[in-house]
Amino acid sequence: MQATTLALVGATGGAGTTRTAVELAALGARDGRDVAVVDAAFTTQGLSEYVSGRIGTDLTTLVTDETGASLSAATYPIALGDESDGGTSAAAGGDAPDLPGRADAIPARAPFERVARAKTAEAARKLERRIDEAETSYDAVVVDAAPVGSNEAVAGVTTADRTAAVFPATAHGRDALQRLRGRIADVGAGVDRSIAVAGGLSETDSEAGGAESDADAHLPATDPAIASAPTAAAGNGAYARAVTAAFEGAFDATVGIEFEEPGLVDRLTP
Repeated sequence: MQATTLALVGATGGAGTTRTAVELAALGARDGRDVAVVDAAFTTQGLSEYVSGRIGTDLTTLVTDETGASLSAATYPIALGDESDGGTSAAAGGDAPDLPGRADAIPARAPFERVARAKTAEAARKLERRIDEAETSYDAVVVDAAPVGSNEAVAGVTTADRTAAVFPATAHGRDALQRLRGRIADVGAGVDRSIAVAGGLSETDSEAGGAESDADAHLPATDPAIASAPTAAAGNGAYARAVTAAFEGAFDATVGIEFEEPGLVDRLTP
């Protein structure tokens, strides 16, 4: 893979950035790669919800209080779902697939006081070094970043080899994507890829179709519940296939997963 680190940046809040990062990691692990997701969204801390069990040392600790600790101290396996596209996560008691690679999370899970210290410019420079450290231990690294407006998000997009914007597949999302391009350009980086995420039945066909045409990859609507993620760990449906295409485009990779051919019912289901 020519690109090893990918910053995923949401064009809007709730665009599906964290979910997409987790799905990309699971897909990479399914293909035999070791993939880490680094949480650079310290305010929302959404990545922590994909980790089963207690989180002790987290990423904010490594950029504030324990700067000499190894990255592995804040690394946790992503809780993988069962073997269906709408399955139950391992965290909720489902059976996790046995993948040939690793899908790890390096989450932020911290009280307000430490989050505030982790959002300083000095901590952002340490975050950059942590991302570089992850690159030496993994085949691919996905940085989950909030819309660029914080030091940690800027660190993510300026350190990664490539930046992909995640935006809702709507007219509003398309407009937000253009604004995000401007913000990222302001910090000396650029948007290399864009991923449109369908949000479900609330979107009109005209909205979704217009937004999809502006995207390098498109993820169809799926169950938004955390309990069903990551679908790409073992799923064979349209969503898992779309994640595969997004992974290949983002990392200049060739994925060797052989998907089962959809049956008649699957082909007739939108």
